[in-house]
Amino acid sequence: MYRDTLSLLGPVLPVVSFLGRLPTAMCQLGSLLLVAETSGSLTTAGLAGGALAAGQTLAGPVIGRFADRRGQRGVVLVASLANAVAVAALVLAALAQAATGWLIALGALAGATVPQIGPLARTRSVALARRSGAGDRPVGTVLSFEGTLDEVSFVLGPALVGLAAALAHPAAALLTASALLATCGTAFALHPSARVAEGGTAGSTATRTGAAERGRLPGSAYALRFTMVLQGAMFGASQAGITALTEKLGAPAQAGLVYAAMGVMSAAVGLSMAAVPARIGLPTRWRAATVALVVLSAPLVLVDSLPALYAVVIVLGAAYAPHLITVFGLTERTVPASRLAESMAFLTSGIVGGQALALALSGRLAETHGAPAAFTVAVVAAALCAVLSWAVRTRVPAPGTRPAGADATAEV
Repeated sequence: MYRDTLSLLGPVLPVVSFLGRLPTAMCQLGSLLLVAETSGSLTTAGLAGGALAAGQTLAGPVIGRFADRRGQRGVVLVASLANAVAVAALVLAALAQAATGWLIALGALAGATVPQIGPLARTRSVALARRSGAGDRPVGTVLSFEGTLDEVSFVLGPALVGLAAALAHPAAALLTASALLATCGTAFALHPSARVAEGGTAGSTATRTGAAERGRLPGSAYALRFTMVLQGAMFGASQAGITALTEKLGAPAQAGLVYAAMGVMSAAVGLSMAAVPARIGLPTRWRAATVALVVLSAPLVLVDSLPALYAVVIVLGAAYAPHLITVFGLTERTVPASRLAESMAFLTSGIVGGQALALALSGRLAETHGAPAAFTVAVVAAALCAVLSWAVRTRVPAPGTRPAGADATAEV
């Protein structure tokens, strides 16, 4: 099923794109652990980690927009090297016990310079598929593959940070992330496939409408961005609830394993998404995925034991990947190719921003009212996702008739 995808992307691109996006998954937790250990203050650690998340949320779409306008090669190269320096500077400042203001500033810089390799890899892979003449189903397979790489990175990244913190020091994890950014980020930037993504999705320009060429976004694009903020809120609330419940049950070390189990299930289901029949359209998949999010997250508020937590969270993980992959697929099909990298970056930034906000809110709720309060935030976010999926009417071009981004509209 993925043989054609691997043949299309080649042996090098998936490896460097995966290793290049791994630091993004490492830096959030890594910065929290590092600053908490060196400063002795959870408040300072939270401020530095929050600044990192805010920087990535605000700057991610800007980097995507630059990549759309100027091509990925130069933008990713500059951002990767700048991010490597910023992360290393944050490590040195933390080890030197710098003032809180400096740690916040460097955290924000480290977030703002994230090279957005995940979103840009999606854009590049789709461009390669379109250039080869692939239809919507192969493009869907490419997006499933890229989604799985993201899921695995977000499981493996925190695990590597935890391992480094246990065996050595959190600084070791962040310095490793800095090295990966400098080497694999550069390799991704200079890979020959970067030329294919320049100027939008290859091979489709001649058939675009005037409105699409001007870069006008359909109404559905904004709804899809907001649903990813809600998806991030589910991640943050789930993380807070899992942490609170495992601490209450006297097994705080299990929190990371529970979250990783959910990620592994999500990645496995993400790979299987390529087998969904083409006759089941993206809008239908979106609605089905959001209904699954509501149904499968609701039992979280009733969980009161570790085995039950594992069971519910693992089953819930099966709904995450279909929702994420479908939203990326809808975005690819409905936004102008001239703004595809920006739109993909908006989706990823939405996840980061939603996760950070929900983690802060749910963490406080969990402290005062227990894990069920945090899990309730996740259920509410899932319900809002479902409302959006049923309220927004996406008009996706018929398979094989128009390229991604051509004259797509939406009704709310």
